[in-house]
Amino acid sequence: MSEMITHKTMIPEEYVQIDQIPWAPFPEAFSEGGIRWKLLHVSPEMGAWTAIFDCPAGSSFAAHIHIGPGEYFLTRGRMDVRGGKEAGGDTAVAPGYGYESANARHDKTYFPEDGEFYMTFLGPLVFIKPDATPVAVVGWQEAQGAWNAFLEDQKSAAE
Repeated sequence: MSEMITHKTMIPEEYVQIDQIPWAPFPEAFSEGGIRWKLLHVSPEMGAWTAIFDCPAGSSFAAHIHIGPGEYFLTRGRMDVRGGKEAGGDTAVAPGYGYESANARHDKTYFPEDGEFYMTFLGPLVFIKPDATPVAVVGWQEAQGAWNAFLEDQKSAAE
């Protein structure tokens, strides 16, 4: 016999003042060219995580597959997704919005000029080799772990 659940606790609301938290280097194993990020929120109950990324001209993200869908808002610059429009993909120009469907594969996401975008990932990213062999799975737990390690390093350096 199961017990009746009469009340569940609501997840507390959060607020982040983006310009008051530091930029962290995004792992070089998953990017090149000096991409930085700020983790804004994780949602374990949905398997989601939200971040903002600062992408210098010439930078790119390594090949990956979106296991769940995601949405982004390009606030500054230009981003070539799946090779850009000339190669059959998309070229996002700020201000621009994009939706990434579940299982979307991106062999390279490239920034021909300085760019910045906000994105919510509904599920993990799987970084892959060219033959689609997984290199790493990055979900909310891994994002939160990397962010917390960065903040601890910042705290230790300040002491």
